[in-house]
Amino acid sequence: MYRSHSCGELRESHIGTTVTLSGWVSKTRDKGFVVWVDIRDRYGITQLVLDEDRTNATLLEQARNLGREFVIQIKGEVIERASKNANIPTGNIEVLVSELTILNESKTPPFTIENETDGGEDLRMKYRYLDIRRKPVQNNLIFRSKVTMEVRKFLSGEGFIEVETPYLIKSTPEGARDFVVPSRMNEGQFYALPQSPQTFKQLLMVGGMDKYFQIVKCFRDEDLRADRQPEFTQIDCEMAFVEQEDILYVFENLTKYLLKEVNGFEIESFPRMTYDEAMSKYGNDKPDIRFGMEFGELNAVAQHKEFGVFNSSELVVGIAVPGAASYTRKELDALVNWVKRPQVGAKGMVYVKCNEDGSYKSTVDKFYDQDDLAKWAEVTGAKPGDLICVLSGDANKTRTQLSALRMEMATRLGLRKPNEFAPLWVVDFPLLELDEETGHYHAMHHPFTSPKPGQLELLDTDPGAVRANAYDLVLNGNEIGGGSIRIHDKETQATMFKHLGFTPEEAKAQFGFLMDAFQYGAPPHGGLAFGLDRLVAILGGQETIRDFIAFPKNNSGRDVMIDAPAAIDNEQLKELNLKLDIQE
Repeated sequence: MYRSHSCGELRESHIGTTVTLSGWVSKTRDKGFVVWVDIRDRYGITQLVLDEDRTNATLLEQARNLGREFVIQIKGEVIERASKNANIPTGNIEVLVSELTILNESKTPPFTIENETDGGEDLRMKYRYLDIRRKPVQNNLIFRSKVTMEVRKFLSGEGFIEVETPYLIKSTPEGARDFVVPSRMNEGQFYALPQSPQTFKQLLMVGGMDKYFQIVKCFRDEDLRADRQPEFTQIDCEMAFVEQEDILYVFENLTKYLLKEVNGFEIESFPRMTYDEAMSKYGNDKPDIRFGMEFGELNAVAQHKEFGVFNSSELVVGIAVPGAASYTRKELDALVNWVKRPQVGAKGMVYVKCNEDGSYKSTVDKFYDQDDLAKWAEVTGAKPGDLICVLSGDANKTRTQLSALRMEMATRLGLRKPNEFAPLWVVDFPLLELDEETGHYHAMHHPFTSPKPGQLELLDTDPGAVRANAYDLVLNGNEIGGGSIRIHDKETQATMFKHLGFTPEEAKAQFGFLMDAFQYGAPPHGGLAFGLDRLVAILGGQETIRDFIAFPKNNSGRDVMIDAPAAIDNEQLKELNLKLDIQE
């Protein structure tokens, strides 16, 4: 028996008992006549004590030679701790060691394995197995496990069946690049790793499974950011004989359940917002509604004066930043420079200070009088003490820029509180998006999304006006889930493929199996997929998904711990009938 108790288990009630503990040496403190050793495992830390009065000299010397992260086993008596530590659960006791066994020695780790470490992210990712010993990382992984278990509990209770789908599939155009896998047994042919189990879950509905879910890895070979990974995890769900309201009801309840069980946060109902409303009020389709600062469109009250910048702009739009009229000139100049950064891309910013006495001071006082600026305040909802920030230019770009500024100001003002949760549904997305470079339309979600009832005919006359029977679930400014009612008949699916530029032959080659299945009685169906990594991060009060993934990859898609991706040797290439021809 390596241990009778964990390192976080012992309390005053155990005083006088003999115990066996195993774990890692967190630190040692040698005072000459006494040695203290902190032993750590996943469950906590226990202080060990060895001294000249009660410990034999050989054992005491052995303790003095222990290094950080040595794996040890000890046996001893639980005693009352003379100098108690209220910061840890075991702080009232310590163990007087009578036996000590070194189970494994350790090199000195490259960073301190403590809550607050001296290791940078790259170093910790290289030695991730050491980083996982740190309590914050362990807590995140335990938290992820709890969320996952609660998801399974809820969905199972709702009659969903968990079904696994293949990882080695056929490459299909779903918006991002596929990761491809060569087949040794089928020369010159390749599998693809799934971007999502989309077609398989539709086939499960054709198969009569009725309610399916899966917690599944998905793979997309796309450019990465800090909040993206080339492999990520979805809670993938599908239901048959449902309309949009049925799906929203089930997954709103799942989200409520998780917020209550995991965070103790209760909310009665989720607001809904159309895609057009979200873009107009917040400049993006996943608005954070924990705070205000809604957009105020100023064309009617800011144009047709002598200020040419506004007059030549498609859109003039502003937000009222609460309490920011107190910003100094230096702070305001820095804010203007912030919106000019390439990451935002604005050419400049006009601002108006709404003074406490009801007057206004602006960078464009030369062109606008107090009555004009009062109208700006009315449109943006600005109050005395607020700062109105105004951007202008191309409508879509300007909304995106102001959205970035809105989020930045909310962060600076502490309005994005991690222990507050504001979910909402965004509905009525466009079915198609126009690629301005090619002039062709492509699916905003995926090719299997159904148009809103009665809008199919618009595909021939005004494809950009067609709304999708699709919906996104947004939480705290992040899309945590999205889905749609699917096309379930062959004719409508063929029409959709045609408008996406597929020839009948191309559609059959890519999706013939699905089209064939639709001929055998496909039920009306729809579903939703949650991004588990992001959902867990937000419920955990953070937004960086890497903190909740055991072995994440960096921004270049590399696993620096195992050094992947890596070259393979010529024999493997030969077996796969592959030859490298890397273009310079």
